[in-house]
Amino acid sequence: MAIRCLALDVDGVLTKGEIVYTSSGEEIKAFHAKDGLGLALAHRMGLQTAIITGRTSPMVERRAKELKISHIQMGSHNKSAGLQELLHTLELEAHEIAYMGDDLNDLGIMSKVGLAMTPLDGVPEIKEVAHYICQAKGGEGAVREAVEYILKREGLWEDAVRSYREESYQAGQ
Repeated sequence: MAIRCLALDVDGVLTKGEIVYTSSGEEIKAFHAKDGLGLALAHRMGLQTAIITGRTSPMVERRAKELKISHIQMGSHNKSAGLQELLHTLELEAHEIAYMGDDLNDLGIMSKVGLAMTPLDGVPEIKEVAHYICQAKGGEGAVREAVEYILKREGLWEDAVRSYREESYQAGQ
């Protein structure tokens, strides 16, 4: 069973889950650089990526664009419906999707995908349905860890590491 797409929640997965507002009312989100490299690595190895999140945020849109995340669904209060849209758009089956979520609003989608994952600080109900629980917390490299887990599971990890070694070697010549 091959995973072909990694879909992610945002708050509590790509971020620590904190929502910070400036005095002018602007929202601030912090993203971990290791998660960014993990998503770049996923793309390098042929995985598609997606975001399915209940909130709408210009910062998420910007970060997704920077990371070349191909499918973004914000304001998705029914994530199972979001999954159906993703499957239709990418022409995939549910068993080809890995999804990482951290809270109760992720329960429905996590019960439908081929690989359900959660950060270490996911709520107990999510941990019960997760196939993999990261050692890292949300916003602290959990997505990077999840990508590594998927690539190792799919037998692609050594090729991924080699691609960076060869790139570094070639750049040094």
